Amino acid sequence: MRIYNFIIALIICFCVSLQAQNNADNFKQQAQSSFENKDYTKARYLYIQAYKDYANEGKITQAIECGTQAASLYYRENYYQEAFDLCRQMSQIVANQEQTEQKKLYGLRFMITKERLQMYIKLRNAAQAQLQLNTLDNLAEESGNPELTEELLYTQTDYFYIFGQKKEGDAAFNKLISQYREKKEYGKVSECYQNLIAIARKANNTSLMEQTYEKYMVWTDSVKMLTAEDKLDALQQKYDSSLQTIQEKEDRLSAKQYIIAGLCTLAAILIAALAFLAFLVMRFILLNRKLKKIIQTITEHSEQQTGFIQSISAQMEPTLDEMSKSVAGLQTMAPGQAKAIQARVDALKQFGDHIQELSLLENSLLETYEAQSFNVSSFCEKVMEQVKEDVRPGVEVTTDIPKIEIKTNAEQLQRILLHLLKNAAIYTTSGKIKLEFKKKGAHLCQFIVTDNGPGIPAEKQVAIFKPFTEIKDLADGDGLGLPICSLIASKMNGTLSIDPEYKKGSRFILVLQV
Repeated sequence: MRIYNFIIALIICFCVSLQAQNNADNFKQQAQSSFENKDYTKARYLYIQAYKDYANEGKITQAIECGTQAASLYYRENYYQEAFDLCRQMSQIVANQEQTEQKKLYGLRFMITKERLQMYIKLRNAAQAQLQLNTLDNLAEESGNPELTEELLYTQTDYFYIFGQKKEGDAAFNKLISQYREKKEYGKVSECYQNLIAIARKANNTSLMEQTYEKYMVWTDSVKMLTAEDKLDALQQKYDSSLQTIQEKEDRLSAKQYIIAGLCTLAAILIAALAFLAFLVMRFILLNRKLKKIIQTITEHSEQQTGFIQSISAQMEPTLDEMSKSVAGLQTMAPGQAKAIQARVDALKQFGDHIQELSLLENSLLETYEAQSFNVSSFCEKVMEQVKEDVRPGVEVTTDIPKIEIKTNAEQLQRILLHLLKNAAIYTTSGKIKLEFKKKGAHLCQFIVTDNGPGIPAEKQVAIFKPFTEIKDLADGDGLGLPICSLIASKMNGTLSIDPEYKKGSRFILVLQV
C-alpha cells in the first residue's frame, strides 16, 4: 500500500512539473509574438512570467534569456529602476546557481552585464558604461569562450562609436572583421559593415556612416577579388602539384607529350584567372574614382552655394544703405511713405542676414555648440524680462521653471526662446503666454512655450520649419525665423516641434539632450 501511494505521489509531481514547464514555454512564445506585433507592454509582462516560471523550475539559462528581454523592454519605456532591479534579481539567481554547481557561469553573467551596459549607454552615463564594458572584457577573457570574445568586440565597437571614441571603435571593429577575413568568412565581414552602418544611422553620425559606407562599397568589390585570389591559390596549388608529378614522371616515363599538354592547360587556366583578376582591379579603381569625383562635386556645389549667398548679401548691402539714405531725405516731405519704404529696406536687410545664417547653419550641422552649466530658473526669468515689453496689455505672462542646473549652450537656447516668446507676444491679444520646463529623463528635458493666439492651421504646421514654402511680403516677416531655430536646435542635439494636439493657440516644444 505504501509503495502504491509513493508511485501516485511521483506521478502527481511529474504532472505538476510538466504543467509548469508548459506554462513557461507558452509565456515565452506569447511574449515573442507580442513583441513582433509591437505590443511591448504585454510582451514585457509575459517575459517576466516566463522568467519566474523558468527560475522556479531551475532552468536558469532560459530564465536569464527571458529576464534580459523583459529588462530591455523596461528601459525602452524609461523604467530604469525596474530594469536595474530585475538585473539584480537575475545576478542573485546566477550566484546561487554557481554556488550549487561549484563553477562560474560566464555566459549568463555576460548577458546580464551587457544589459546593464545598454541601459547606461542609453542614459549617456559614460563612466558606468565603461565599468560594465570592463566587466564584460574580464568575463570573456576568463571564460576563454570564442563566442563571448566575438560578442565583446561587437559591444566594444558599439560603445566606442556612440561615445565618440572613433580611434578605439575603429580598432575594435578592425579586430572583429580581421578574424572573419582570416577564416575567409566573407559573409560575416559584410554583416559587420552593415551593423556598423546601422549603428551610425541610429547615432545620427553622418561622417561615420559615409566613411563606413565607402569602405563597405570597397569591401563588396574586393570580396570578388579575394574570391578570385582564393581560386587562383587553389589553381596554383594544383599547378605546383602537377609540376611535382611531372618531375617525378620525367624520371620514370618517356611520354613527355602528356606532361606538355597538362602544362599548357594549366597555363591557360592561370592566364584566364589573371585576366579576370585584372578586370576586377580595374573595375575597383574606376568605381573608386567615380565615388571620389561625386563627393568632390557635392562639396564644390555646397561651397559655391554658400559663396553665392554671401556674395548676394554683400552686394545688396551698399544698395540698401543708399536706399536708407534716400528714405531719410523723404522724412520731412512724406513721413508716412518714408516709414513704409524704410520698413521694407530693413526687411530686405534682415532677409539677407537670415539667408546667410541659414546657409551657414546647413553647412555646419555636424558641428555642435559648446555647452556650459547654468541655473535654468534664473536663466528663464531673464529671458521673460526681455519679452515683457512686447506683451500686449491684459495678456498674462507666467512661468513654471524648477531651480535646477542643466548643461547646454545658453546663448543659442536664449535665441530660440526669445523668438518663440516674441512671436507669441505679437499674435496673442488676450489670455496668457506660458514658458515651462520639464525634465524627461537623466539627460533629456523640454522647454514648452504656449500662447492663446489664433494658432497655426493644421495644413501649415508641417511646413513652418521649412524655409521658402510661402511667398509673402517681406515687411510681414520672411518666415525664416522658425527654420533657423530648428537648425540651431539640431546643432544643440535637440529638436523643435509644434504640438498638433493643442487647439487653444500655439504650443512649441523644444527637446534637448543635456
